[in-house]
Amino acid sequence: MTALLVKSCGPMTSLQDHGRGGYQRFGVSPSGAMDRRGLALANALVGNPPWTAAIEFVLLGGTLTASGGDLHIAHAGADCALTVDGRPVPPRSTAILRDGQTAEIGSARSGTFAYLAVAGGFSIPPQLGSLSLHLRSRMGGLDGRPLRANDRLECREASHSGPQLHHPADIAQDDGPIRVMLGPQDDYFTPEAIRVFLESEFIVSPQADRMGFQLTGPTLAHAKGFNIVSDGIVEGHIQVPGSGQPIILMRDRQTAGGYPKIATVISADLDRLAQVRPGSPVRFRAVERGEAVAAARAFNTWVEALPAALVPVRSTPTTEDLLAANLIDGAVHALDPSFPE
Repeated sequence: MTALLVKSCGPMTSLQDHGRGGYQRFGVSPSGAMDRRGLALANALVGNPPWTAAIEFVLLGGTLTASGGDLHIAHAGADCALTVDGRPVPPRSTAILRDGQTAEIGSARSGTFAYLAVAGGFSIPPQLGSLSLHLRSRMGGLDGRPLRANDRLECREASHSGPQLHHPADIAQDDGPIRVMLGPQDDYFTPEAIRVFLESEFIVSPQADRMGFQLTGPTLAHAKGFNIVSDGIVEGHIQVPGSGQPIILMRDRQTAGGYPKIATVISADLDRLAQVRPGSPVRFRAVERGEAVAAARAFNTWVEALPAALVPVRSTPTTEDLLAANLIDGAVHALDPSFPE
């Protein structure tokens, strides 16, 4: 069976798909790809459904070798260089990894999370319907852990292994403030705290991971204390503990919490937020439900339109290609009467 052999990778490299939904009432975090736009694009380039599991790299890249056959691969998400046996692969493009060849993903030049998709996906048993690794519960991934050197990832036979494809444009994302809806416990904060939250700049602290992004910045004052009866948590909830410093809950979040939540990041902006590196600034803008719903629908429309937006890769011919091509099919003499003037 065709497989990818992991030669090297960063410490938090893992398998991620859309996550495991429907189990939060049992305390199971959904997990899933931090940047779903990147996941969907990488999968579209190799002909997979958008939420097929891919390899998620965190800042650092890795090297992987094809074994037992050829593979169509593609990467997207954070800005990383991809090479196949040292040959650069254009951004947002499919590449063919021949049996025995090695693909190398470089470290992220910007952003944090990059994705490598393989045509057909991986032949690994899911847990609760997902391959997504949730490290704290040792669920999903490969044997409940991140990937490491010498791992073997069996690949499914690709239902589509057509031409190499390219997405002609960078993913267009708003670079303005992260959009939020206030609540569900914004009444636990003073009006001044809400004003400060929406008008100030915060910094993503080094305490940022797949579970949550801790922010540093102005202190947000509580109006009714900082403890509430624990209630459900969704991705994007912004808790404010007693320190007054916000924490944004991400894909590997807990399923319940007892700190008041001043606001919630809308789903369409979570991918953009996930790519903000520690030490970088973030600002917030409050929106109403209608804008949040419209943004979510626009994201779904973009995902559905991805296959139609792809174009065949135009490969640059090598010297060997040109020498092998029949570029001249004959010669004539200029003084030959049959030569046209």
